[in-house]
Amino acid sequence: MDWLKESVTVKLLFIGVLIIVLLIPSSLINNLISERAQRQDEMINDVSDKWSGGQLVAGPVLVIPYRKHIQKTDTANKVTRQDAMENLYILPDNLNIKAGLNTQILHRGIFDVAVYNSLVKVSGNFSKASLAGLSLTADQLVLDKARLIFSITDLKGLKNNPVIKAAGQTLTAEPVFNSTLLPGDGLQAAIDLSGTKDGEFTFDYNLDMKGSQELSFLHLGKTTDVQAGGSWASPSFDGRYLPDERTVDSGGFKSHWKILYYNRPFPQQWVDDNGLLNNEKKQADATFGIKLRLPVDQYQKTTRTSKYAILIVLLTFISLFLTEVIRKQSIHIFNYVLIAAAMIIYYLLLLSFSEQIGFNFAYLVASVATIGLIATFIASILKNRMAAVLFAFILSVFYTFIFVIIQLEDLALMVGSIALFIIVGVLMYFSRKINWDKQETIKADAAHS
Repeated sequence: MDWLKESVTVKLLFIGVLIIVLLIPSSLINNLISERAQRQDEMINDVSDKWSGGQLVAGPVLVIPYRKHIQKTDTANKVTRQDAMENLYILPDNLNIKAGLNTQILHRGIFDVAVYNSLVKVSGNFSKASLAGLSLTADQLVLDKARLIFSITDLKGLKNNPVIKAAGQTLTAEPVFNSTLLPGDGLQAAIDLSGTKDGEFTFDYNLDMKGSQELSFLHLGKTTDVQAGGSWASPSFDGRYLPDERTVDSGGFKSHWKILYYNRPFPQQWVDDNGLLNNEKKQADATFGIKLRLPVDQYQKTTRTSKYAILIVLLTFISLFLTEVIRKQSIHIFNYVLIAAAMIIYYLLLLSFSEQIGFNFAYLVASVATIGLIATFIASILKNRMAAVLFAFILSVFYTFIFVIIQLEDLALMVGSIALFIIVGVLMYFSRKINWDKQETIKADAAHS
């Protein structure tokens, strides 16, 4: 029985089982972090719904009705001709967009939501339709019944009714109900093109609107030229195309896209619309814009930190075990349990404080509190302050190592691999002194070292 108590192997088995058991509370901690992150998303969606959601600016599309001649033969072989109305859809030749974002942070409890006000200036021109390729003739077109259709994702974000200047006319937009032509909520304006030269004309209008989280654009022109800027210091350029030019500093950002229709998944003109522009895959291949990324996402960093929980507990237990063996002072397995509990509660401290003071300060507070608690407990067990100070230093190295890994992105894997290699080497060096049958003998003869 004494052999059982003194056996190093048995102690290691107990420690191994304890580490496996700790997977359960670690999993619960991860679930709690996910729940809080989901709660944050719910708050963001709630604020966005009340303010206005992320906006996708699409259009305009020119819709020209035309008469389609249909011949029918009755039972008496008599041929009759009927006219049915169909639509011709034309995309802009040049589409120019200028958007300025005035951003701010809205608070809902402990959560932050990025929102903006924006004046989006849209201008461009339509060229003559190529009717021969569609088997149409000019006399089939009903030019005086043409329409301009454009859309944004959330009409609630419009601050006034857009006024369109096109083909020498001033047009007022009306909402389009049950339209599947464009994504989002549609607007349309009737336009009489009977006085234009072959249907060619220019257009311009302003969208004074608000939104949240992101502002995107749909590439619909033969040439789409977009200039966007704002006061947000940490934008994320998202979508199918990155800007050709961009400047980001503490004062805000400026960006410029110029995209040709060779990369556009839509034809320049077509008939018999079947939701072509509203196709999710095609839309994704033609969408680009800006996301207002919050500088710090504490839940993402806390999740990454918690993934190292078992590694930190393992390294701590090994360090404590080596301290126990080298000093020939037995530490009861229940004390290991208490130390493990402190190290698991560490992540609750990190999560709760990060919601209030940010991740970096929360990491410092949780680390100092946990290291201080465990070091004080070790000092009371071993009756040796120097051993406790050394153990506190070891824990500090571990937590600093994890913090550095969390901050790194591209070099995280390499730095982590090198650090773990060094740790394994150090453990190999100290483990050679252990008698795996008892804790009694340790090869520590200074005269022979």
